[in-house]
Amino acid sequence: MFANVNRVNQTRVGRVDTRVKLVLLLSYSITLFVVTNWFGIGLCAVILGVCVAGSKVSPGKIFSGLVPLYLLLLFTVFFNAYSFAGDTMVFTGEGLNRGCLYASRIMLLVVASLVVTYTTTDTALTLGLSQLLAPLRVLHVPVDDIAMTLTLALRFIPVFSEELETLKRAQLSRGAALESGGLVVRMRAWLTIMIPLFVGLFRHADRLSLAMDARCYGLSPQPRTSLESQAFTLQNGIILGLGLALCFALGIFF
Repeated sequence: MFANVNRVNQTRVGRVDTRVKLVLLLSYSITLFVVTNWFGIGLCAVILGVCVAGSKVSPGKIFSGLVPLYLLLLFTVFFNAYSFAGDTMVFTGEGLNRGCLYASRIMLLVVASLVVTYTTTDTALTLGLSQLLAPLRVLHVPVDDIAMTLTLALRFIPVFSEELETLKRAQLSRGAALESGGLVVRMRAWLTIMIPLFVGLFRHADRLSLAMDARCYGLSPQPRTSLESQAFTLQNGIILGLGLALCFALGIFF
């Protein structure tokens, strides 16, 4: 565990302040849905590629566990490309282009979220979210609970990917037709993965809730404190400014 934390902190993306990464992730997400043409989406993909390279996270590790997302993207493209005209389904090139654009946005957004979660520890994510939401404490908003909830949601994304990859390898070793046969055969084969996958995720959630309850989480009304505090340096300020400016330019011109 500590070796993994040290490896994360030694990467270029890992050394960036957590608050900067979260703000830029939000800005990047908004930019993806503001950009309306393929040139802008391509530039967003290039920016994300640079971040992936700087994070030193293997692209195979990112994309190998996203099979459920691929199915969602396939349905997104299909239902945009085909439309009903009376009782018949009509294929349109405009719909196909729109579906591929939507699918690209979703894919880039998920990959960007994975880069943040893979290069940031749980403690840093929780602390960063708490610090960003700290002004809401004046309105008696449960900032710490919101930060913990969002952190767990982000952290379960790689857990979901790893669990899926494990189940996929187990079913392939048993001869499951995951990569051969017709569409119906493959969907039935994937069904044998999805059921234990969601059962496993609920099991993880139950164990997590028991662990948090055993540690008396939420018992004290006082704001949470942290053993370590990350100072906001000039370098982080420059990265934040350049990132926001780039996202703003993409959203305005593309």
